[in-house]
Amino acid sequence: MGGSVGGDRVRAFLGLPLPEDRRARLAAHVEECSRLAPGYRWVPPPNLHLTLRFLGSLEPEILERLSGRLEEVRQPPFELELDGRGTFGPRTSPRVIWLRVKRGAEGCATLAAAIEAASADVGLEAEPRRFRPHVTLARARAEPGRLPELPEPPALEPWLVDGFVLYQSLLGREVIYRELRRYPLDAGEI
Repeated sequence: MGGSVGGDRVRAFLGLPLPEDRRARLAAHVEECSRLAPGYRWVPPPNLHLTLRFLGSLEPEILERLSGRLEEVRQPPFELELDGRGTFGPRTSPRVIWLRVKRGAEGCATLAAAIEAASADVGLEAEPRRFRPHVTLARARAEPGRLPELPEPPALEPWLVDGFVLYQSLLGREVIYRELRRYPLDAGEI
């Protein structure tokens, strides 16, 4: 899989990438918001995605077994559309700022459930939080202060989700998400 060196654990997650043109449309918005709300760590546009399941730090062998199990996930492609902003946490100083899924939430939830089942099959602990599909834009720093009024996010055209991705999260001065493997969705009979 190419995600590890010398048996090191791999910090990983599964997600839906945003198409390049949608990320490009969000880049100016994220830049403007980061200027207006410096108490938040804004996600760099190349890292924008919809998380289906955070995996944590896994042994390469477990990640390889999970990858094989994920190849068996069958679901038809579905349309995804983002629209509007939401937050987690207190209204005036939320912990997370995100983009809402307008269309495709059911497809995301079905896919997340299949991924959760595959994760359980290889012995991973169940995800304790309820799945809520969204694209994270920013996370609060230790004390973000009051969230100022932010501009509305740009309108993004819907797109067809025809697969999901296993990412490695490389932590450092800047977080980098490296694609390890793509899993296509199946348009045929389920």
